[in-house]
Amino acid sequence: DGLGEGQLYGLRAHGPYAPDQGHRFNPAKLLIDPYARELIGDVVNDEALWGGNDLDSADFVPRCRVVVDRPTQTVRPQTSLSDTVIYEANVKGLTARMPGLEAPGSFAALGSDAVIGHLTDLGVSALELLPVQAFFDDAFLAEKGLRNYWGYQTIGFFAPAPRYLSGGGLDEVRIAVDRLHRAGIEVLLDVVYNHTSEGDEGGATLCFRGLDNASYYRLADGRAQYINDTGTGNTLNFDHPMVTRLVMDSLRYWVEVIGVDGFRFDLCETLGRTAEGFRADGPFMTAMRQDPVLAEVKLIAEPWDIGPGGYQLGNFPAPFLEWNDRFRDDTRRFWRGDMSVASAMAERLAGSAPIFDHAGRVAHSSVNFITAHDGFTLNDLTSYSEKHNAQNGEDNRDGHNENLSDNLGAEGETDDDAVIHARARRQRAFLATLLL
Repeated sequence: DGLGEGQLYGLRAHGPYAPDQGHRFNPAKLLIDPYARELIGDVVNDEALWGGNDLDSADFVPRCRVVVDRPTQTVRPQTSLSDTVIYEANVKGLTARMPGLEAPGSFAALGSDAVIGHLTDLGVSALELLPVQAFFDDAFLAEKGLRNYWGYQTIGFFAPAPRYLSGGGLDEVRIAVDRLHRAGIEVLLDVVYNHTSEGDEGGATLCFRGLDNASYYRLADGRAQYINDTGTGNTLNFDHPMVTRLVMDSLRYWVEVIGVDGFRFDLCETLGRTAEGFRADGPFMTAMRQDPVLAEVKLIAEPWDIGPGGYQLGNFPAPFLEWNDRFRDDTRRFWRGDMSVASAMAERLAGSAPIFDHAGRVAHSSVNFITAHDGFTLNDLTSYSEKHNAQNGEDNRDGHNENLSDNLGAEGETDDDAVIHARARRQRAFLATLLL
């Protein structure tokens, strides 16, 4: 009581620090409010963030800011599914080097005439943004002097990432969404609700771990360690009703207050997994399907993770659409000239009906793509037969090893006109196949 709009705050939670019982309370740690609408500042890598010591972490975590919710007034384009052409982009990557922009790398730049004109010229109907919910740099990246470009380490499900704001706060995001809408372009968000950036038992205490570790996370036998179905160190526990409620509240907020038009769910299989395994009628899936707000927006599942039964392509209930990696891989194999791929390619061009044509799903449940943020770009796909991730300090271990690519005669950049011409033809063939 008594906190007004604009007030900065954090939380401290008192309770037992008993990892063998699943509890990691520590009042020395200043915590982010899971429902915070805006975060001010950054996470600073320091040993005070570790939960097992008595060091006060207040100097190393961002502050939450009180914001009063105001329903959006934007008018949605509501493009039909059959006419939807999705352009995946990163707020910084799309705007950082575009000439003439004020505040490049921000939402202010995203809503500029130059960016909107570029997207309009491309003919896309929906801009799908890589994660923009609050995330911070992993400790191992900070130690190398690197930053998290991709954003798949969310810690604030309501707050926009501070690095994408140029000073306008939430209104900067709302204005960008509205300006895109006025140009007929929908805004979809890639959202990461399957895990948080707190990592495994050796990670930082920033939010959920310090508030109610035993409820928010799926814990292994013994309670001191985390189930890691996501490959990131932890997994959110959608068997718990408050976790489902938190995510549902977050989704409705981005629709009703910010004005977005839909979501692509990273590792969505995790959101449908219960203690008994993946269930299309599990708590989260059931809540999604009966929510009147979310019934009006586009819902896209990435239908896999690395946990048990982690590949569920075709098994999500309506109205979910699904990323179709079969289309990606079969198209790459076909144009690479692999043997016996023509029948599979025909099936993909017919909407992958054997996978999706059931349970009352629409004919365009398959979201077809050839390249995305995972793996090779279109240029890489026709320029390299192997990956060469040398510059990020991971010794080429990261990323998918089998990209089904073809260098068409030379590995990497070349001045051979024949190779250059062949690559251009192959790229056009990929694009034509996807558009068809």
